[in-house]
Amino acid sequence: MNEHFTIGLDFGTNSARAIVANTATGEEIAGHVYEFPTGDKGIVLDPKNPDLARQHPADYLAAVENAIHGALQQAAATDGFASDRVIGIGVDTTGSTPLPVDKKGTPLALLPEFKDNPDAMAWLWKDHTGHAEATEITALAKKMRPEYLAKCGGAYSSEWMWSKILHCKRTAPAVFDAAYTWVEHADWMTGVLTGTDHPDSLKRCICAAGHKAMFNPAWGGYPDMEFIQALDPDLARVRDTLPDNAYNIADAAGGLTDEWAGKLGLPAGTPVAMGAFDAHLGAVGSGIQPGVLVKILGTSCCDMLVAPMTTELPDIPGLCGIVPESILPGCYGLEAGQSAVGDIFNWFVSYMRPEGETHETLTEKALQLAPGESGLLALDWHNGNRTVLVDQRLTGGVIGMTLHTRPEEVYRALIEATAFGARVIMERFIEYGMTVDRIVNCGGISGKNALLMQIYADVMGRPLEISQSAQTCALGAAMAGAVVAGKKAGGHDNFDAAAAAMARMDDRVYEPIPENRQRYNRLFELYKRMHDAFGVREAQPDLYEVMKELLALRDEARQ
Repeated sequence: MNEHFTIGLDFGTNSARAIVANTATGEEIAGHVYEFPTGDKGIVLDPKNPDLARQHPADYLAAVENAIHGALQQAAATDGFASDRVIGIGVDTTGSTPLPVDKKGTPLALLPEFKDNPDAMAWLWKDHTGHAEATEITALAKKMRPEYLAKCGGAYSSEWMWSKILHCKRTAPAVFDAAYTWVEHADWMTGVLTGTDHPDSLKRCICAAGHKAMFNPAWGGYPDMEFIQALDPDLARVRDTLPDNAYNIADAAGGLTDEWAGKLGLPAGTPVAMGAFDAHLGAVGSGIQPGVLVKILGTSCCDMLVAPMTTELPDIPGLCGIVPESILPGCYGLEAGQSAVGDIFNWFVSYMRPEGETHETLTEKALQLAPGESGLLALDWHNGNRTVLVDQRLTGGVIGMTLHTRPEEVYRALIEATAFGARVIMERFIEYGMTVDRIVNCGGISGKNALLMQIYADVMGRPLEISQSAQTCALGAAMAGAVVAGKKAGGHDNFDAAAAAMARMDDRVYEPIPENRQRYNRLFELYKRMHDAFGVREAQPDLYEVMKELLALRDEARQ
């Protein structure tokens, strides 16, 4: 009866999941997934505008009840578990996924007059409708506040909060006018659970504010009013609602309200940790520490590093931010990533529909191919490029196709392209002095697809470790719940202690195969030529030999 447990609540792109974890061992004794019912696999789309991607906040509320209830029911079968042994809750979400809310903190999409209006819903991370606004913000910051850009990689993204708000103002004025403020999903969720969702009492997390909304303590918080008014005077009203402080995951958002405690069957007042983005808590669940690059592989990919705040870091072009305490307290958090990974493979199977093929059959056939054997080279920009080019107006492609090209060859080329994109990110970190001693992978793909992991190891030239948890983001959230509960309650004093007890590694390690490594080095050089030709305005690489080199590699591999 001395065991204690925490709940990790993880909101993804298509679903939400809750796990119940033992604070002493990290064992996930239960878990339940809730698929978002609204739209196409939880995403509200517009066939006329492929850049639009929204979610309904009603799905988030339903997910809290369904996912936690399901997990608790499953946990009840475990000896030593009781709901009153749950000592903390942690929450992670996608981001930047901001919601417009009224003066009471109610999302507009929960009001009758806006319930079916996509512009009043949550603007999902993969919504790129604000690409023109992002370019405008970048240009203004270069002129007025270059320090803002220096901390977010040199360019503002259409995936981030201010570009989405500005686009809403220009294309959906009724929604913009009705919104008192905008709240990231991660902050709204913890606010709802703790009864602090009113804009006057809502706490904002440093993870979302710092990486996506130009917040930094060095200049007093969010962008200053002069900059915001120069961008658009109507945004001043929103800026007025934003606080000067932001909090990390060692801080509590508050205690679980009586209402939610009754709904969920948990003790009232259970501490709820401040929220963060899924990838950041996935890094926590993987035991991130200085020198460890954590790759969270899912529909997209996020690459995370931390460095002690006593370290003087350079500004690194192309990153999604260098933010104090956005991942771990006491450390700078460095975020990079790819806008699509698993989404690319799903696109090929679901939309190209190679006859009779599935992910499993294509993977099995692709396993039989040697590096370079297909003669193909792909670009992994089907959802734009997040890092290092920060350009959502880039698109994917495959070259080298002939009348003999097979679906499994394309499938493998798409995997290889995402591996090349991953190597570009790693090399950017190293180029600017960051240390990468180990690479740890987590997320659904890392545990399921041995072909992909081996290709990544061969392309990156490093051993790849795998987090043991299949729900690492949720585990990181559960660890945050354990830290805000504290050691006296059965949790942990800090994240070092939480990681030592709860973060576990799989026995599998993917080692680079030297022969494959050599071929992939040659392919990577061709990829870099394509990458720079389409992605770097000043670059003028010679592409004449690319197709011929691909054919030469193909012929060598087949011999």
